[in-house]
Amino acid sequence: MSEGPESRDWAYAHAETLVREGDPDRYVATLFAPAAKRPHLFALYAFSLEVARVRDAVSSPLPGEIRLQWWRDALQGEARGDVRAHPVAAALDDTIVRHRLPRQPFVDLIDARIFDLYDDPMPATDDFEGYCGETASSLIRLASLVLADGAEPGGAEAAGHAGVAYATTGLLRALPLHARRGQVYLPADVLAAHGVTREDIVSGRGGPGLKGACADLRALARRHLAAYAQARPALAPAVRPAFLPAALVETYLRAMERPDYDPLQSLVEMPRWRRVWRLWRAARRF
Repeated sequence: MSEGPESRDWAYAHAETLVREGDPDRYVATLFAPAAKRPHLFALYAFSLEVARVRDAVSSPLPGEIRLQWWRDALQGEARGDVRAHPVAAALDDTIVRHRLPRQPFVDLIDARIFDLYDDPMPATDDFEGYCGETASSLIRLASLVLADGAEPGGAEAAGHAGVAYATTGLLRALPLHARRGQVYLPADVLAAHGVTREDIVSGRGGPGLKGACADLRALARRHLAAYAQARPALAPAVRPAFLPAALVETYLRAMERPDYDPLQSLVEMPRWRRVWRLWRAARRF
C-alpha cells in the first residue's frame, strides 16, 4: 500500500467499517464528534477491536502472543513496512503522528490483552479494575487527546472511572460468551466471597452465588459511574464525545437486574434506535 491520500482514506474507511460492525456503542458515539475527528477516533477503536479479537483468531496462546508482538513492533516503528500494508495499523500510525499521541498507552493496552489468551483466573478486584483501566479508560484518554488536537485535555480521573464502569459492564454482558470458551474475567476474590468456583461458571451451573457476585460487580460499576459523574462537569466540551459510551452503562445494568436475567444465558443487547436515542440525549445534556 502506498502512502498517498487515497491509501490513507482507504485505511480510515476500513477502520470505520470495523467499528460500525464490531463496536456499535463507540461507533454511534463517534458520530457526535466533529466530522474531521471521526476517522481518527475510528482508528483508535478499530485498533482496540483488533487486539481484543486476537484470541478468536488463533487456536492457542502462542500464535496470539505473536500477533500481539506484531502490534508492539508496529507501534515502536519496527514493522513499518508491514504497517503500510495493514489498514488499521496504517490509520493508527497516521493518527498517532498527526495528534502527537503517546505510544506507551497503546503498548500497555496490548500487554493487558495477553490475559485474554489464557484461561487464568482474574486474581482480585484491583487486578480487574487495572485490566479495565488499561483496555477502556486508556482508550477514552487517547480519544480525548485526539479531540483536543493533541493538547492536554484534562479529565484523566474522569476517563479512569468512566472506562472502568463501561468495561465492567461489558465484561458482565459478555459473561455467557466467555464462559463457553473457558474464560472467567470475574475477580477471584468476589467469586470466593459468594462461594463460586471457576468450574461453576465454565460448566454452566451458575447458581445464586454467581448472581450475587454479578450484583457486586454491578455495584462496582455504579461506584465508578458515580465518581465519573462527579468529575464530568469539569471536562472540556471538545472531549465529551470520547466519554459518551458511559451514558449506556446504567441501561445495561438495569437490564441485568430483571427477574428473568440469567448471567450465563442472557445476552444483554440494545436496539440501534435506543442506543442512538440515549447517546443523543446524553450529548444534549452533557
